Amino acid sequence: EVVAAMAKLKASGHACPFTTAWQTWTQLESFSAWHNVPFLTKDNGFSGSDAKLVFNGAVQTRHIENMQDWIKKGYFVYGGRKNEPEAKFYSGECAMMTTSSAAYGTIKQNAKFKFAESTLPYYADVTGAPQNTIIGGASLWVMGGKKKDEYKAVAKFLTFLSQPDVQAEFSQATGYLPITMAAYELTKKSGFYEKNPGTNVAVEQMIVKTTANSRGVRAGNFPQIRDVMDEELEAVWAGKKTAKQGLDDATKRGNEIIERFNKANKG
Repeated sequence: EVVAAMAKLKASGHACPFTTAWQTWTQLESFSAWHNVPFLTKDNGFSGSDAKLVFNGAVQTRHIENMQDWIKKGYFVYGGRKNEPEAKFYSGECAMMTTSSAAYGTIKQNAKFKFAESTLPYYADVTGAPQNTIIGGASLWVMGGKKKDEYKAVAKFLTFLSQPDVQAEFSQATGYLPITMAAYELTKKSGFYEKNPGTNVAVEQMIVKTTANSRGVRAGNFPQIRDVMDEELEAVWAGKKTAKQGLDDATKRGNEIIERFNKANKG
C-alpha cells in the first residue's frame, strides 16, 4: 500500500513522496520488533551483556534493499539522522513520513494542511508481523551526591509529573505516550482520541504482550552503535554499498563496540 502510494505521488509530480526521521529506530529497531525478528541475540540483549547484533537478517536486509530502491526511483528522500525530516513533512515538501508519535504536537502546530496518522508499515508475508513497536523518548535521571532538600524537591517534581491529569495533558499536547494506564484512560475518557483520530495508534502498537524480539533492545554503548548504523545506512542510501554490505558492516562494527564495552566493564 505504501509503495503504491509513493508511486502515485511520484507519477503526479511530487518531488518527495516519502521520508523518515530517526532512521535507525524506525527502520531497524522498531522495524525488527514490529516484525518479531531479533535485533540482538540473547533475547535482544536482556539475557546477557555479551549479546551479538543480528539486525542484518533476511527480513531487515530485504527492507533496506527496498528502501535503497525507493531512493533510486525518487520515492524516498533522505533528510537526516534525527528529527530533521519532520520539517520536510509539515512544510509540505514530503507527502509521507515515518517518525515518533512525539512529532504530533509540532506537526499540528506547523502544518497548514490536514494530516493523518497510521501504524508503522509492515510486510504481511512475514510470520508474526505486526507484533509491537519499541518505545522511545528521553529519560529523566536523578543523580547522586546532592543535598537532602534537593532530593525532596526532585521527589515533588517527579510526583507532579506522574499525576494522571498532568501526564494526560502532556501526552495530548505532544503526542508522547502517556506513561501510565491512568493517564491513558483519562485521555480516552475525555474523548481526545475520538476527536483526533490516529492519536491512539502509538498506544495501540504498544499494548500487546511482548516477545523476546519485541520487548526492547539492550546493549552497551548503544548511542555509539546507532551512530555506526546511521553511517552505514547513509552509505547504502548514497549507493556506495548494497543493503547487505551496509547491514553486515554495521553489525560487525557494532559488535566490536559491544566487545569493547564489556571489556571495560568486567566485574
